[in-house]
Amino acid sequence: MNNVRYVYGLTSALLVGGAAVSLMTGHPAGAQVAQNDDSVMSNVVPRAGAPASFADLTEQLQPAVVNIATRQRVEVNRNPFAGTPFADLFNRRRGQPAQPQTREAQSLGSGFIISADGFVVTNNHVVSPNNRATLEEITVTMPDGTEYEAELVGADAQSDLAVLKINANRSFPFVKFGDSSKTRVGEWVVAIGNPFGLGGTVTSGIVSAVYRNTGQGGAYDRYIQTDASINRGNSGGPLFDMQGNVIGINNAIFSPSGGSVGIGFAIPSEIAAPIVDQLKDGLEIERGFLGVGLNPMTDDFADSLGLPRNRGEIIQNVQDGSAADSAGLRAGDIVTRVNGREVTSEQTVSYLVANLEPGARVPIEVLRDGERLTVTATLGKRPTEEELREQQVFGDDDEEDTMTPPETDGFIEEKLGLSVVEVTPVIARQLGADEGTVGLAVTAVDPNSDAGRKGLRRRDIILSANYEPIASIEELRAAITEAEQENREAMLLRVLRNGQPPRFLPVRLR
Repeated sequence: MNNVRYVYGLTSALLVGGAAVSLMTGHPAGAQVAQNDDSVMSNVVPRAGAPASFADLTEQLQPAVVNIATRQRVEVNRNPFAGTPFADLFNRRRGQPAQPQTREAQSLGSGFIISADGFVVTNNHVVSPNNRATLEEITVTMPDGTEYEAELVGADAQSDLAVLKINANRSFPFVKFGDSSKTRVGEWVVAIGNPFGLGGTVTSGIVSAVYRNTGQGGAYDRYIQTDASINRGNSGGPLFDMQGNVIGINNAIFSPSGGSVGIGFAIPSEIAAPIVDQLKDGLEIERGFLGVGLNPMTDDFADSLGLPRNRGEIIQNVQDGSAADSAGLRAGDIVTRVNGREVTSEQTVSYLVANLEPGARVPIEVLRDGERLTVTATLGKRPTEEELREQQVFGDDDEEDTMTPPETDGFIEEKLGLSVVEVTPVIARQLGADEGTVGLAVTAVDPNSDAGRKGLRRRDIILSANYEPIASIEELRAAITEAEQENREAMLLRVLRNGQPPRFLPVRLR
């Protein structure tokens, strides 16, 4: 087994639980009402160069930046034999209802109003619960403390964007999107949001990079990087240029500690604005899909093939029956252009294809055995991010996967030496378990931990801890905390392994 990896994380800023403790997660205008005179902006825009003050600009923009809180109902199954033939017997003996119990959860983030009638933009992860939770209420709080109920109009997990509508019959101050394609490295920017639940916080900095690829993969791994302080709770808040335009939506930070170290990422407005328009109109976001596994042209790849670095991507595998398969693409092909646009580190194949519609016929230029050729692919429909992520957590064999999944929890790694993800029907099938299995799948084990010495390994499924069923990472965290409060030095885990009956395993805490 590989050691559980402890790495600096690209983490989305998100407060969960309702407390002030959080989890790691182009047009002219300022904040204005419908009747505002646009000429007022000329009085508050600083001169080119270092501004003497951000006060006037902030005063005009801040009224349109809001705090977003959600209330969710989370399903909690208290039957340790859930998903087994003994579930009903356990319920009858304990006098418990057969239906799972529920509890309440909360989240907190930022957003900004984009129209006088109260449409609000934020990150999808701020308002979307996990697969075992139901969103019950969204509250939008204005800078003056006024609260309004809001409804979720549309959400898109792949771009991590969501649009809300405030339920109120009044005119709201609002801001507009700018054109991020004209943004230059070194320009001043201002971020406004609610870090750590502290409403109306303003920070400033410069654009550190445009179209930063973080290496996390996906169609939208393409951000504006800034050194303006962005922290947990800033998610969904706006990044403004000096003309008061929203050029980015604050989304993530790169941090060893969970706090800002001057490396923050915002979704560029040129990507966000068209998606927001579709979500606002209630449309489903459909994207093209090629069906290939890719690697960028790193130094080693480039040197081995005699090609320039940062140009093109090499196909590692082709999905059977996919658009790429039908077009005749092969593993080892190097994709250099898609639909006439060059493939670079800032303009990846995933990004180019995702911005085309399913069914589109797209010319794809590749290098194969030193020869340049062009094939035409009819794009399929891109699966959801959750489906793609689930497909990548466990392969078809027992090879180690050193990728740290997004659900990885540092507390669990520290206490048990385990990296885990919640079991879904897709993951259950990959592990040879029943699709209805509820638990946490082990993705990595530290061999120096007691769990590693006791034989717990990748692809095992944890069904319960100290006889309490475990359906989520949060529930395992709570079980560990409870055990420590009771001065227990170990936990009793019930573990399912493919081809074997479940067994109880005592694991010492670290």
